Order: sequence, then C-alpha cells, then structure tokens
Amino acid sequence: MSRRGRERMDVDLDDGETVGGVRDKARRKKGRGFGGETKTEVQDFESVDQVEDGPAHGPQRSVEGWILFVSGVHEEANDEDILDKFGEYGTIKNMHLNLDRRTGYIKGYALVEYETFKEAKNALEAANNSEILGQKISVDWAFVKPSGGSKRSRRD
Repeated sequence: MSRRGRERMDVDLDDGETVGGVRDKARRKKGRGFGGETKTEVQDFESVDQVEDGPAHGPQRSVEGWILFVSGVHEEANDEDILDKFGEYGTIKNMHLNLDRRTGYIKGYALVEYETFKEAKNALEAANNSEILGQKISVDWAFVKPSGGSKRSRRD
C-alpha cells in the first residue's frame, strides 16, 4: 500500500482504544530531558591528591611529577639538545617535543618533567632566558595553582 493510499486502521485493544487513537496520542521525544525534566544530581569526580611539596600557590604538581613548559625552542633542536640543557639540573623523568606534521620541525615548545620540586625549580631558575642553538628560551611551570581568591567551585 502506498503512502497516499494508506488508510486508518481501527483495531480494538484491550482497553477499548484503537491503534489509530493510540498513535494520535503518542508524541515523539527528541533531545535531552524531553523538556520539563531537569537533572539536579551533582557528581563527584576523582581528583589528584594534593602533595604539599611546593608552595601554597604557584606551581602545581602533575599526576607524576613537576612539569616545565619550555617555549621558544629552535625548530631544528632535537631531544638531545633539550636533554643536555635540562639534564644539568636533575634527572629528567619525561620529555615531550611535539613535531609539526607538515614541516617535520619542532613546534617551538617542549615539556620537561622532573620527579622533585627542587630539581624543577632549579631548572626553571637557571634555564629561563638562556639559549638553545642560539635562540633564547623561556621556561615556566606547565601547571599553576590558582592564587588566593574564593574557594567556590564553578558549579556553585
């Protein structure tokens, strides 16, 4: 039967309603919540345990260590250049040099991770405004705790 030739079928159901009547009462629901319903449940998420190795505000420890953000890295620098520069200040736990897929050169920044706050702080103070391959680099903390202010969360 084609769409145009479709006829309304009236079939009796147990309650005395017809299929056509049930279909007319039904409405399609789209989207989240279907309008009037709201979700007020607040969920608690896991968070990183606060380790009080560093100061009360300022640098923030990542999950595994203290990470420095190194910017201004020369595009032709490689892993060994960064390791030589930052290995002087302590044992490097992890290091990332991101490459530009199109050019194959470094994007201009690196992430250097140390196990202890003391090593990371020494590296930051000594390597900031120094040079790698003749180009001046800037070193700062990758994660920073918010300074002072309200303790309220964004959801309040």
